[in-house]
Amino acid sequence: MRQTTFAVSLISLALAATFSAGASAADIKIGVAEALSGGAAQYGVAIRNGFQLAADEINAAGGINGNKLQLVVEDEQGKKEEAINVFKKLIFQDNVLMVFGPTLSNSAQAADPIAQAAKTVAFGTSNTADGITSIGDYVFRNSVTEADVLPETIKMAVKKSGIKKVAVLYGNDDVFTKSGYDNFKKALGDLKIPVTTTETFAKGDVDFKAQLTKIKAGNPDAIVLSALLAEGAPIMVQARQVGLTVPFIGGNGMNSVKVFELAKDKSDGLYVGSPWSASNASPENTKFLKAYNDRYKTSPDQFAAQAYDGMYIAAQALKQVKLSGNLAADRTAVRDALPAVKWTGATGAFQFRRATDKSGKPAGYDAQQTPIVSVTQGTQFVIEK
Repeated sequence: MRQTTFAVSLISLALAATFSAGASAADIKIGVAEALSGGAAQYGVAIRNGFQLAADEINAAGGINGNKLQLVVEDEQGKKEEAINVFKKLIFQDNVLMVFGPTLSNSAQAADPIAQAAKTVAFGTSNTADGITSIGDYVFRNSVTEADVLPETIKMAVKKSGIKKVAVLYGNDDVFTKSGYDNFKKALGDLKIPVTTTETFAKGDVDFKAQLTKIKAGNPDAIVLSALLAEGAPIMVQARQVGLTVPFIGGNGMNSVKVFELAKDKSDGLYVGSPWSASNASPENTKFLKAYNDRYKTSPDQFAAQAYDGMYIAAQALKQVKLSGNLAADRTAVRDALPAVKWTGATGAFQFRRATDKSGKPAGYDAQQTPIVSVTQGTQFVIEK
């Protein structure tokens, strides 16, 4: 009898240990769908790093009500089809609580409807094209839209460089760059700044001298550029080669320290706007800059900073959610908690504002932040005031 009791006790202890191990391993799974290979990896890797740094800090400080964040990271390669596949895997196979990403607005337009239909939060930290949050009420972003940033960037460039007329160059086969062009065009019209020439290019193009020669003939005071870095940096280099020494006014896609690596000594004179700047000496940004440099031995960019803050914003919402174990209910609870979050981080003071769909009905949630305008000098983005 004693042996039986002893055996039962051992079994009970084993079961308890197994349950305990299972409970401690029941981390909060967060999906991360970013471009870690391909042309958009110059954004995606920094974004992944920002998420991981923030998650590790949050876990080291006790996690979310005692639970640890576990990032489930997938490479969506900067491609719409891969973003769709990765979202399906994270949501339906990995059973993540929410998904961050994808990297590009093009991919978000394709993949976010998957999350919306599954009633799972899709949180973009680098998507700035128009219409992303109109997809639905499970779509969030803390990346400030081009519509909000570009007018301020143009105003500052005009003020500092005496710009009276501009040429426009944009990628015409990408949601992000086309949206940037639309917003640039509107802002230039509102400010009554004449456009001398409008030229286009496509993803993968490497020779831009024909467009730049036409632009030079119009004698603009600046070139307004809606491009991703893969094309934008070579455009800056080739512009200087054909004798165009005027400033560039860039969108979100050009706001990365990678421009110094890719355009080298031809990177001067690029105006960009963003809530984040490496030159911002706020305590929150100073802490982030040191932590990122210490961890990755390189300087962060706007996209790393927005991802870092995005994880902290999500964490504030998660702390308000009592996880029930019912995945569908928990996913909705996260959606319900996010809109009220206010956070001051590396990118400054942040809160959400409600977006609307095409019919004017409430939809997802955009970022409400004040942009900082900087210009490239040497290997730095210098804040303009």
